[in-house]
Amino acid sequence: MKCNFTPGYKKNALYLGAVACVSLSHIVPAFAQTEVLVQSGRLEQKQFDAPASIYAIDAQAIRNSGPQVNLSDVLAQAPGVVALNRNNYAQDVQISIRGFGARSAFGMRGIRLITDGIPATMPDGQGQTSTVSMTSADRMEVLTGPLALLYGNAAGGVIQAFTREAGDTPEAQVSMYAGSFGMTRTDWQISQRSGNVGMVVDYSTFAIEGYRTNSDTRRQQLNSVITVDAKPDTRFKFIINVFDMPYAKDALGLKAADVSQTPSAAGANATSTRTRKTVKQEQTGVVMEHTVDSDLKLQGRLYGGNRTNLQFQSTDKWVGLDRQFEGMGLQATGKSQVFGNQRMNWVVGIDLDHAAELREGGTASKGEKATTNPNNARNELNEARNRDIFAQANWSLGEKYTLTTGARQSNVTLKSTDYLPSNPDNGTGSVDYKATSPVIGLTWHALENLNLYANHGRGFETPTMSEAAYAGKDAAIFKEKFNFDLLASTSRHLEVGSKWLPSSSSRVDAAWFHIDTDNELVAAYVSPSAKTSYANVAKTKRDGFEVALRNQYTPHWRSQASASFIKATYEAGPSNGNMIPSIPKQQLFTSLQWSEKGFSPAGQKPALGLEAGLDLISRSSMWANDANTTTASDYALAPGFAQLNARIRQRYQIGNARVESFIGVDNITNNASISSVLVNQSTQKYFEPGLPRSWMIGFSSQIPL
Repeated sequence: MKCNFTPGYKKNALYLGAVACVSLSHIVPAFAQTEVLVQSGRLEQKQFDAPASIYAIDAQAIRNSGPQVNLSDVLAQAPGVVALNRNNYAQDVQISIRGFGARSAFGMRGIRLITDGIPATMPDGQGQTSTVSMTSADRMEVLTGPLALLYGNAAGGVIQAFTREAGDTPEAQVSMYAGSFGMTRTDWQISQRSGNVGMVVDYSTFAIEGYRTNSDTRRQQLNSVITVDAKPDTRFKFIINVFDMPYAKDALGLKAADVSQTPSAAGANATSTRTRKTVKQEQTGVVMEHTVDSDLKLQGRLYGGNRTNLQFQSTDKWVGLDRQFEGMGLQATGKSQVFGNQRMNWVVGIDLDHAAELREGGTASKGEKATTNPNNARNELNEARNRDIFAQANWSLGEKYTLTTGARQSNVTLKSTDYLPSNPDNGTGSVDYKATSPVIGLTWHALENLNLYANHGRGFETPTMSEAAYAGKDAAIFKEKFNFDLLASTSRHLEVGSKWLPSSSSRVDAAWFHIDTDNELVAAYVSPSAKTSYANVAKTKRDGFEVALRNQYTPHWRSQASASFIKATYEAGPSNGNMIPSIPKQQLFTSLQWSEKGFSPAGQKPALGLEAGLDLISRSSMWANDANTTTASDYALAPGFAQLNARIRQRYQIGNARVESFIGVDNITNNASISSVLVNQSTQKYFEPGLPRSWMIGFSSQIPL
């Protein structure tokens, strides 16, 4: 075995370093390839045969990420995904896929998030990742490319999380973590099966004082999944999720000069105005699956919930959002014989979703609502609704080819009703967006261990309710009114990829993509109070290449790596030729892992004994504004960085209890970094610093009941 390490840095950029290992004789067949089933578009399919870029993350990878708080810790390993941990729980992690979602100032845009079959993204395309319960997750899937368009509006990519189901043996689990900057994390979990009913109940807490001033956070979450096998051919899954964040203080962004001098400081006025956010969300849902026969299955889902959000800003203003949301979906999945003996798998369905958000705002004083006329700025109801139908078919064309076809007809309505009588231009009205998103692809099963595929699709993305909340392209005409003039952006996606199994213990996935968009939304004006209005003024182009490698050298040693290369530019408008902000050109994740007793197959409990891992995460520089400015007064380039993280676990068996201890160190070399950027921040306070060297220790126990 010959291994070479190739590092490389230069100012404002990063030449990605990597560990490259090439076998000069043979690869030890330490494990057989597992046939992982994933959601390939709207059809379940073996991951290796899926004509799309799909990255699966199992339960062990989720647990190895650390205390399982930030989704970015797990998604960093998925190619094509930029997962930026702000270390600011008032704004959530920032996630983009192939550049979609990069403009988000908070929460998630342009990406569909689904948990246990229930949408966590609203009809307008906005969502929050913090409500995903990582402590009880069994696996996650990341779908990128044209097949993601079959999920509708804002499907730059699809992230799905699945809660584990109860095993045959009743079990209790307890986990506790502590770490740098006052971090504590606890998790209490019970799973039990009684007859045809299985139950998993998970309750977790998280608290941190924070590295930066004014970044203290407290939150807790309950996630429960109950499965009922009513009949041999009928199953119900009931989901209950409650997320409560009493407060998350907001440290705000810093200018480039301030980051280099005092990265732990809070932004201007953060402490005096007590900038913070309070969030509470409750959601319930049910998914029904019924097997008619071996060739036809039916599925239905019904869900509803509410979310309240109260934020105090540095400009002595407050914004309150009270959202009610609900939806349903029906689909039929079947198998047929066409053109003689050719096989076809197909699915047809309908999605109906609705969200109504009461938006209020007013004057604050030292982090509290003003006692006089608190609703003097805003009081309106914003609504988003979609009524979509979709279909997909995978056609088997002999033994060598599979044709994938699909389409989604989307109808999205945004509506606003202003309740503020003093507003003469009240922004009451509605706008409809309609689009058809077709997808077509072809897979060539060239060899038993090699698949090549190409697919093409057309998608669209409406403005979110937050992006349409303000109107006006400059200070003179800027208004706090709903903007009905925004158009939906349209996109054309082309992807060519390969999936190769060089041996029973290794795998290489690669994909090249090209994406053009029209009517891309960009920031038209950012007010001094950080309120942003948007406009359709740009075309964009995204060209990229992604690769993911996994290899197990012996039963005790394995590695994985993923790399992404993307050039994302504006092709029209005032920023023509500039790079799209918050998208690094290069990104790399590599991991080397060792297990004393050998790694267990996916789906089985990890072996007892000692386990260790070393991860390298690196990212090139990225811009923080559309103008790509580098003047002294407006420096908007976040430099690249590389970071080493280490994990060590020891598993014991004490009587009936399975006990695990954990220690982790992030940023071993204590490199300075920018973890996230605030895109187009009006006062050039773009940067949120990454954490210095930090540690965590943990303990968990699994006890049969």
